[in-house]
Amino acid sequence: MACIRIKEIDASNINEVRRISVKEHQRSFIETVDECLEEAAIYKQWCPVAIYNYDEIVGFAMYGAFGKNPDTWIDRIIIDEKYQGKGFGKLAMKELIKIITEKYNVNIVYLSFVENNDVARKLYENLGFNFTDEYDPEGELIYKFNLTENFK
Repeated sequence: MACIRIKEIDASNINEVRRISVKEHQRSFIETVDECLEEAAIYKQWCPVAIYNYDEIVGFAMYGAFGKNPDTWIDRIIIDEKYQGKGFGKLAMKELIKIITEKYNVNIVYLSFVENNDVARKLYENLGFNFTDEYDPEGELIYKFNLTENFK
């Protein structure tokens, strides 16, 4: 049984978070944790967080809200290669959706991903995300989750 928790990144966990990595064939799908942290240092709207199963770090995520009527995004989610295939991604996504919709008081959450990342597509669609028929500036598919149409 898993117990997924989302925690801020601080001096106590930053070094372990920086060691999170995906499998070799997945590296073209997403930035490294260090690249994400660099972006979060520039754009203060991003909230980088560590994903824990009980007291063990299993992944990394970054979310944020932009604009006057904020569009909320789960911009990155990385489950470390040694913890993939155990359901942590799905559980972490559910927790992130809950955190984001409550923190920003919104019903819509967006994300984007590389089109040929079939594992991500399956996960997001199973959670209730739908393709918006739009692409981000890097050509990634934009999906949205509507809380009023899905689980809480």
